[in-house]
Amino acid sequence: MNTATTICAIATAPGMGAIAVIRLSGTATFDILSKVFKKGKRSVIWDDVPPYSMLYGSLYDGTTLIDDVVVGIFKGGKSYTGEDTAEISCHGSVYIQQRIIDLLLQNGATLAGPGEFSMRAFANGKMDLSQAEAVADLIFSESAAAHNVAIQQMRGGFSKRLQELREKLINFVALIELELDFGEEDVEFANRTELQDLLQAISAEVKKLAASFQLGNAIKNGLPVAIVGPPNAGKSTLLNALLQEDKALVSDIAGTTRDAIEDEITLEGVRFRFIDTAGIRETTDVVENMGIQKTYAKIKEAAIALLLFDASDTENHAAILETFQALQAAATDTTFILVANKIDRATAFDWQPWTALSPHRVTISALAQTGLDELTTALVAGSGLQHWQQADIIVSNSRHKQALLAALAALQATEEGITQGLSGDLLAFHLRDALKSLGEITGHIDVDRDILGTIFGKFCIGK
Repeated sequence: MNTATTICAIATAPGMGAIAVIRLSGTATFDILSKVFKKGKRSVIWDDVPPYSMLYGSLYDGTTLIDDVVVGIFKGGKSYTGEDTAEISCHGSVYIQQRIIDLLLQNGATLAGPGEFSMRAFANGKMDLSQAEAVADLIFSESAAAHNVAIQQMRGGFSKRLQELREKLINFVALIELELDFGEEDVEFANRTELQDLLQAISAEVKKLAASFQLGNAIKNGLPVAIVGPPNAGKSTLLNALLQEDKALVSDIAGTTRDAIEDEITLEGVRFRFIDTAGIRETTDVVENMGIQKTYAKIKEAAIALLLFDASDTENHAAILETFQALQAAATDTTFILVANKIDRATAFDWQPWTALSPHRVTISALAQTGLDELTTALVAGSGLQHWQQADIIVSNSRHKQALLAALAALQATEEGITQGLSGDLLAFHLRDALKSLGEITGHIDVDRDILGTIFGKFCIGK
């Protein structure tokens, strides 16, 4: 990244709108503006303009008026990037936007790459790497839960906790390395028992953070929910009812759904990714059987499985119950919700035989769209998000999870080394490994250029 250049980009979504915002950031920001912006007919003395000012004026290409605009001014360390920055609010014509970009480029700016404004904010110490990644998560958040996780991380909650853990380790690393300077005296500055206690406490914290990724990833990408049951139980009808559209093909012919059909919906602030699966039954149809095998795989991958059955089909309830019990035994990490469908056709229905299978039970009619509010409540309860507080630190980034696991391995190696009586230099080696892994999350340790390119390459241009 060449921070000597001054970059520009359209910061609003592509296309036509009432207004558009164009960002300009770098050391030449106000020199460039001096060439193209006038307030009335007068040029602006930018040194006299205080930070956080909004100026109304006009942009000119020579003597040709381009547009009347409002320019927001952010100076030096008081900007998002840590550089002199201007945000030009113009009319939303695509032609005007491109004309202004061309004008800025002609006068010394260069076009920003994806995420380059945020990368400069990171390079200038305005945010650490995990906070920068949270900016992208915030932009792409599609539910209240995903928004809350991104906001918490962007405000530095995760970074602060990692820094606290690193500082505790750094103190012991310093003491152990001090011992190496007095190797001939055989002194011990770092109490091994205290270090072991600290390692156990930090390992527990790191393990908890890494384990939170399962929830964080589900919040970020949507909780996978498999709709499972025998043929003609109403799985596709339920999916269509939840989505409020005819997404899945509905037919009275058993075995209509032969592959998994997926779509997403947000319910009470939680994003769910529903998967309509092939009906489970004994069949000689090769293609249908392939779909059934995929159903079993989807159940194991799902956070929640809706076990759907026809409440009026009493003759087959015993066999269905047996099948559900086998599914539950094979997918121990999945939360199961029993859904008795077609309740409008059932003359009488008793939950008693099903109670041992799951505490989550709902009666509905997918066709008549009754009981869906109760199903929504059960889904939100089954997600586990009711136990999550906004202040909780949740890891939603796979890079962070891998770094945490690497740190955990180094901490455990240090603890084993103490038990085995390893020398201080070997203990220090493992501790430095743990510090490096934790530091890579926030960027306090040098991060490979390719990693930075991958992270910021996923951002929008203009952010």
